[in-house]
Amino acid sequence: MIRPALPQDAGAIAAIWNHVIRDTAATFNAEEKSVSDIAAIVTARQAAGRAFVVAQEAGGVVGFGTYDQFRGGVGYRHSMEHSVHVLPAAHGRGFGRALLAALEDHARMAGVHVMIAGVSSENQAGRRFHEAMGYQLSGTVPQVGHKFGRWMDLWLLHKILT
Repeated sequence: MIRPALPQDAGAIAAIWNHVIRDTAATFNAEEKSVSDIAAIVTARQAAGRAFVVAQEAGGVVGFGTYDQFRGGVGYRHSMEHSVHVLPAAHGRGFGRALLAALEDHARMAGVHVMIAGVSSENQAGRRFHEAMGYQLSGTVPQVGHKFGRWMDLWLLHKILT
């Protein structure tokens, strides 16, 4: 089941997000997020009219997705960038697709024109996932991420929603 995130979900979201931050190259961020940070992000995104949703199974959160404006400024108000992460044990069961579809539906209703994915070049599965969801490669930005002692490229993919 996909539903809007609640501030009470912040602990479960932190467990997923901090695993991605700590143990993978799916994000270049190396600083873990506190439960209070995540609760504030959930509240702020929803107050701004953005989606922050969770995938729930058997009463537990197994994944989350959110989006926010791609870059600051009024000229980018119709371009959003999303994040979708799922517990490793829940991979391959459709939660990522359901989360991204929910984000795209919400974004369309909010007048978003383009959804953007920033994917680490070390995250081949992330690129395949987005391409399967209709995203196209916009370009590669070489060596903009640094994590685990090495430089990584960033793939930018996009999907026109409207």
